[in-house]
Amino acid sequence: MKRVLLSVSTALVLSASALLSTANADLADRKSMTNGEARRLIMLERMDGAPTISVDIAPGKARTAALFGRSSALLEEAIKTRPAIGTAGHLLLQGGLPIMVNGVVIGSVGVSGATSQQDEQVAAAGIAAIKGADEPKKP
Repeated sequence: MKRVLLSVSTALVLSASALLSTANADLADRKSMTNGEARRLIMLERMDGAPTISVDIAPGKARTAALFGRSSALLEEAIKTRPAIGTAGHLLLQGGLPIMVNGVVIGSVGVSGATSQQDEQVAAAGIAAIKGADEPKKP
């Protein structure tokens, strides 16, 4: 399991490093990414041996985190007391985190293939590599 976790983490950090190498110093002021910056960051990779369904789950977690502006783990917990949240058609599973700059959502990261807790740790590591991004909030 450690090998899988490290490999996924490397893929996310490498995709984020493309943004880092060209990011303007004013990312915190702009609170958004340009289309070019987003294209260098956006990627989907399924590692050898990862469940095939991960290619649907990871983007679903990312979309959910971006649209709600919070960790998908918080929504997974919320559905236990408010089942109607599940009718919105989003993927309410831990492993999706929004990328925020000064409290504004500028993107998201979704990870699938390990345990839910490990997925979120990998997503947080990817976000931590983005200069100017807020530290992800703990669920």
